[in-house]
Formats: sequence, structure tokens, C-alpha cells
Amino acid sequence: MRQFIVVGQDAPTTDEFSLDALPNAGRMDLLARCVTASLLLSHGIREDVRTFLVLADAFTVRFEGREVRRLNPDERSTAALVRTALAEREEAIGHIPVETSPGVSLSRVGFETTLETAAKDGTVCQLHEDGEPANGCEPPADPVFVLSDHQNLGEEYVAVLDGYRQQQVTLGPERLHADQAITVAHNWLDTDGFEVY
Repeated sequence: MRQFIVVGQDAPTTDEFSLDALPNAGRMDLLARCVTASLLLSHGIREDVRTFLVLADAFTVRFEGREVRRLNPDERSTAALVRTALAEREEAIGHIPVETSPGVSLSRVGFETTLETAAKDGTVCQLHEDGEPANGCEPPADPVFVLSDHQNLGEEYVAVLDGYRQQQVTLGPERLHADQAITVAHNWLDTDGFEVY
């Protein structure tokens, strides 16, 4: 299982954002692209992937590759799935999630609880420009990749991550958008051990 935790530090926590102005909604455009980059293949879905969007450390939207339906490659329709989830936020009680569409659920938990849950099933690996070059290290088994939105993780997130992180990896010499980093991370894992393809 591959897991991705994407932290939207300024992301909305209500459904009161416009699908016509996603960059102004805490960079929901980028967060939506992260979801599609993590889950979509050409004409298919990566069933072995679970993606979490942590919204302003207050809510987490979880996407299950084996179960998700109606996930399209455009950021608007993916953002609509997030907005639909947030519309049900009153139904999320404590840590108990509410399923808002097939394979999509919302829970009233922040980064630490999400990370703790994901870490039970894998190796926590932060994707960061200061990490060890990916081409020189072994890909983690059952990785839990942690990324931030368009800005570096805030100190409060880093303090939590330090207690779980087992690897810190950079994916190349250039800084990438979070959704691009997810695509490269998939390629790193997909081609592990390949000599010719």
C-alpha cells in the first residue's frame, strides 16, 4: 500500500468556497491535483493507494483507491468531492469518519492523528528538497509519503513529523510542485529494480 499525506495549511474547512476560484481557496487547485496525481493512471485508478488531505489541521479527507468512484483528472471535479465532504462535516463525530461518496470520507482529525494512523501501516517518508537523493536510496516498503502544499511545513507540523519520520528524500535537483512530486515518487517506486522499460 502506498499512502500520501498532503497538508493544506491554509485549506478551507467549510464547503463555502467557489469551484471557479480554487487557487484562492487555500490552493485547493493544488490539493486537488495531488489527489489525482496520487490515484489516477491513464484510464485507471491505482487501487493500492490511500491519500489523505489534511485541511488546516482540523479535518482530513481520505481517498481510498480501491473504493473511489467518479474521480476525474480535472481539478474542479476533484475539488467538488472535497467540497461535498466538507458539506458533511457536522456528521463527522470525533475520530469517526463519515463517508461522503464512494471511497471518500471526512474525519474531524488533524495532522498528528492522521500521521499516527497511516504510520501503523508503513514507513513514513517526507518528500523534501533537503532529503537524501532518491536515486541513491532504497524505496521504502509500504511508504507513507508526507508533503506540504505550496509552502514549507510549519514548525508545528515539523515537530509532529519528527516523531514519525523514518526517511527524508529529495526527488531531484529542482523544486517540484507537490502534485509533480507525487508523480515522480510513483515512478521511483514503479521502476524500482527496472533496468530496461
